[in-house]
Amino acid sequence: EVQLVESGGGLVQAGGSLRLSCTASGFNADDYPIGWFRQAPGKEREGVSCITSSDGTDGIIDYADSVKGRFTVSRDDAKNTVYLQMNNLQTEDTAVYSCASLCSGYYSGRYYNRYYGMDYWGKGTLVTVSS
Repeated sequence: EVQLVESGGGLVQAGGSLRLSCTASGFNADDYPIGWFRQAPGKEREGVSCITSSDGTDGIIDYADSVKGRFTVSRDDAKNTVYLQMNNLQTEDTAVYSCASLCSGYYSGRYYNRYYGMDYWGKGTLVTVSS
């Protein structure tokens, strides 16, 4: 069974840090782009970060402008896991964070997507940043 499972969310004070994990099962995550997305209450889902295969020619590590310099995406292929390290969290970062086997959104101010034929989403993990 193909699955993406997020973990690591929680409650943190503004200025704090969290590390989210997106663990894949049933497929090799390194063969696909992995996007982190977030959706805050009353807002549309937005792309947060995109990381593509470490072996591919289309090597991408990119971020939404709103998180650039604060969030870092990485992957551990041995664990079939993609991480999102979030530092200097702000109240506006409060949202449900999900990972997916695709990227879509505005990264570095440009809209683009990466889709390799598989569209799987995790159920999400809640990040709440208090002031």
